[in-house]
Amino acid sequence: MAHTTPHPVAVPTPAEGLAHPDPAWLARRRWARAGLVYTTLLVLSILFMGPLLFATLSSLKDQPTEWPPRLDPPQLSPRYWVGAYRLGKEGGGSGWFGSFEPGSTLRMELTYRVPPGQAEAPIGVQVPRRVPGAGAGAVRTGPFASEVAAVSPVEVVRRVEQEDGVALTFRFTVHNASADVAVDRVPLDVTIPRGYRLLEATLPPNREERRGQVHSWNNIAGGLIPYVFYNYHRVFSENYSRSTGRNLFLTWIGNSFLLAALKVLATLAFASLAGYTLARMDFPGKQALFVFMLFSMMLPPQVIFISNYLVLRDGIFGLSRLWGGGSLLNTFTGLVVSGLVGASAVFIMRQFFLSLPRELEESARIDGATPWQTFSRVILPLARPALGALTIMTFQGAWNDFFWPMVVLTAPQDKYTLTVGLLSFRRTYGVAFDWGPILAGAVVSALPIVILFVIFQRYFIEGISFSGLKG
Repeated sequence: MAHTTPHPVAVPTPAEGLAHPDPAWLARRRWARAGLVYTTLLVLSILFMGPLLFATLSSLKDQPTEWPPRLDPPQLSPRYWVGAYRLGKEGGGSGWFGSFEPGSTLRMELTYRVPPGQAEAPIGVQVPRRVPGAGAGAVRTGPFASEVAAVSPVEVVRRVEQEDGVALTFRFTVHNASADVAVDRVPLDVTIPRGYRLLEATLPPNREERRGQVHSWNNIAGGLIPYVFYNYHRVFSENYSRSTGRNLFLTWIGNSFLLAALKVLATLAFASLAGYTLARMDFPGKQALFVFMLFSMMLPPQVIFISNYLVLRDGIFGLSRLWGGGSLLNTFTGLVVSGLVGASAVFIMRQFFLSLPRELEESARIDGATPWQTFSRVILPLARPALGALTIMTFQGAWNDFFWPMVVLTAPQDKYTLTVGLLSFRRTYGVAFDWGPILAGAVVSALPIVILFVIFQRYFIEGISFSGLKG
C-alpha cells in the first residue's frame, strides 16, 4: 500500500497578510472612508448653509413664520407658474409681469369638495378694496381694482362624484369695465360654505380667513415674477422716498456699493504702501509704530466710536472748514474718511511683503530702479494674490457694516446704506408682523457676499493664511 505524503499548505503569516491584503477589502475600505468624509462635509455644509437656504425658501412664502414650516410652497410649483403667467397675459401684461388693462378679462377656476350629505351651494366672489400689506403699501392711494372690476356670475362647469363627497368646479371671470383705468393689483376674496375644501385652483389662495370660510388672493393679475417672488417684488415696488421719489431699496444698494468700492480702493492704496514701508523700509520708530498698530487692532470699534463721532462732528478738528465744509456727520465723506484704512489690512500686506525674497529688490536696485519703481513695477505685481484677498475681505466688511453707518447717517432715508435701510424695514413692516419683505430684503443683502465667496473663495483662504505668515 502506497503512502502519499500530504503537501504542506502555505499559511500566510500575519506580516504577509498585512503586506498583501485582499484588493476587494481595500476597495471597500477606501469607499467607506470616502463616504465618511463626504457625509461629514455634507453635515457641515447643512449646518453652515442651512439657515441661509431655509431663509431663502421662507422668503418666498406668503407667511414665512408658518408652523409647521413647509418645504414645498406653492410658489415653487410649475403648475401654478403656468396659471400665473396666463392670468398675467389675460390682464394685458407680458405674463412675466401682469397688469389689469381696460377691457381685459381674467378667468379663474376653483374646485371644491362638498362633504357627503351636505347640500351644494354656490360660492361668493368679490374684488375687495385692499392695500398690499403693511408699511408703505398701507398708505397707497388708488386706483383700486375694486373700482373698475366686474365679476361675472359663478357657474358650475364640472361635477364629479367621489368616495368622500362631490367635487364641484366653479368658473368666473373678472373684467376691467373701465375705459382708461389700468391697475396693477387685483385682490380677490371667495366666500365658501362651511365644510367645503379646496382641491384645485388656477392659483392657490394666499391665505384663509374667518375660520377657513374666506379664501383670499393678494393679486391674481400680477404675472409670474410677482407671484413667485411676491415679497421681493414688494420690497422693490413699495419703498419710495417721499422727498425725491426715488426707489429706496435700489438707492440703498447703490449707496452700499459706492461706499464699499471707495473703501476698497482706499484700503488697497494705503495698506499696500504702509505694509511695504513697515516690511522693507528702515526708519526711526518703526518697531514702536508697528506695536502701536497691533495695539489698535485689539480695540473694539465700540470703544472709540464716541471719539470718532466727535472728530467727524467737528470736521476733523476744523480742517474741513479749509475747503468750505462743516461737520462731516450725515455725509458719505465722513463715512469714507473715517474708514480709509484699517490696521488689519496693513498687517496683512506687511506679512505678505515679508514673505517675498529680498533678492528681487536688490536686482531691481542694481538695474537702477528707484524705490518707487521697485515697489510699483516689481513688488506690487507679485502682491496680486494678497491684494485680491484684501479686496474681498474689505468689501465684505464694508458691505456688512451696520453700526458705524447707523451712527453717522441719520436722515433722510436716501442716504442709508442697505444694512441701515433694513433696520427701517423692521419699523415699517415688523410692527404689523409682516415679516415677508424683511426676510426678502435680508436675503438680497446677503447675495453679493455669497456670490463673491463662491467665485473668489481661494482669495478668502489666502487672506486668512497671509495673516499667519511670519511676523
